[in-house]
Amino acid sequence: MMLGAVLFGHEQSQIVIDTINALAAEVGKAAGEFESPTVDEALTAAVAEAAEVGMGDAYSIADKLERYAAADAVKEATLEKLCSAAEGEEPRWSTDEVKGALEKLKKRIVRGRILDGEPRIDGRDTRTVRPISVRTGVLPRTHGSALFTRGETQALVVTTLGTERDSQIIDALEGERRESFMLHYNFPPFCVGETGRVGSPKRREIGHGRLAKRGVLACMPTLAEFPYAIRVVSEITESNGSSSMASVCGTSLSLMDAGVPLKAPVAGVAMGLIKEDERFAVLTDIMGDEDHLGDMDFKVAGTAQGINALQMDIKINGITKEIMEIALEQAKEGRLHILDEMNRVISSHRGEMSEHAPRIIEIKINPDKIRDVIGKGGVTIRGITEATGATVDITDDGIVKIFSVDKAAGEEAKKRVELITADVEVGTVYEGKVARLMDFGAFVTILPGKDGLVHISQISNERVEKVSDKLSEGDNIRVKVLEVDKQGRIRLSMKAVEEGE
Repeated sequence: MMLGAVLFGHEQSQIVIDTINALAAEVGKAAGEFESPTVDEALTAAVAEAAEVGMGDAYSIADKLERYAAADAVKEATLEKLCSAAEGEEPRWSTDEVKGALEKLKKRIVRGRILDGEPRIDGRDTRTVRPISVRTGVLPRTHGSALFTRGETQALVVTTLGTERDSQIIDALEGERRESFMLHYNFPPFCVGETGRVGSPKRREIGHGRLAKRGVLACMPTLAEFPYAIRVVSEITESNGSSSMASVCGTSLSLMDAGVPLKAPVAGVAMGLIKEDERFAVLTDIMGDEDHLGDMDFKVAGTAQGINALQMDIKINGITKEIMEIALEQAKEGRLHILDEMNRVISSHRGEMSEHAPRIIEIKINPDKIRDVIGKGGVTIRGITEATGATVDITDDGIVKIFSVDKAAGEEAKKRVELITADVEVGTVYEGKVARLMDFGAFVTILPGKDGLVHISQISNERVEKVSDKLSEGDNIRVKVLEVDKQGRIRLSMKAVEEGE
């Protein structure tokens, strides 16, 4: 299906291309002449004689740092040999010319081996994924975390849950909107063994983060299903190819570790291409050198059921339908293998969220009761927040959302809201507190904001001369609701409770 969609898009784009070509033929200017630089055959032969064996041995070393060290040693020896000259004479070739020829030699060695069916740099065939290691819950204080390692590429991914108030506010041309799912990708210099300035994200980091987000987004729950703002941060701790796809895998694992109900686990893999004339080879799970020396970096992210995101970087004029078909088929094979490795550790979201994650409780109240929950000047809702530590949001249609750091605080706030909005039921016995005494009886608070009158005749079966003989302000008593009149006045009885018992 995906191949058909790509081919259909290519077919339809020809209409636009034909129009552009027609415009160019009508108004375009003749292209300037360009002569390609001539190849120095003598330099090529000299570099091959001096370095081909050593460079071939270096690019048979699987470990990245060891390989680079061996290649650097070969380079230094070659420069020493070809760029030296007798005193007072100029060397035949400059350092830059020899370095350029060495890069071409390196490219020819790596590409030629793959096209000849020999093992890749690290000994794999064209379809094999590097060894995978998966761990979840590696950072106990976070809401969700995962460490995903594939070969020499590793991503430490952390998920943080927040309330809707924590959503990113985006002021776009079409108006303001909120983004409840954020994914940030960080590529510090140390992950490739370098030092450098660490500051605001660059275009590459932003782009890789967007790609990883696109890969996971199709499987994210809606706000109605999971009413949390979610921020995922992928920290690349080591990199040797396809760190963005490692971020996709790590993000899926971290989200499930946090209890986010993904529709399905998501994995990503980067495909490569080596093409010389009609000969070509499609590579699964490319390393950094295969990306650098190859012709294509084709990233495919998706689930066991299908593809969520594609991105292709290509260095040649184009690819054929056959290459695209093989690349997608190998990507599916690689993706399913990676998903199998991930599913061995975690295949679905955890049933219980981290104890450190915020809790969100949602209840529905009668919209007419909203003013009771808010109170005059917001005094009631502020009181709930101060007493429980939970935050309460109310929408105009009566949806109450309670946000709390722990479950107990949220449940207490929910209880208080339910008490405020509860209707007084005739015949029900309530635990109340004496609010004030009158000559004719006592007013008792049975629910927040709801007081009823216990007439002096309903205090006891015995005759009561003075209300204060039996009751004092602040007393906790049990009362039964006898009546709620049309004006909402509540008539209570202590005597009826005694008789009922």
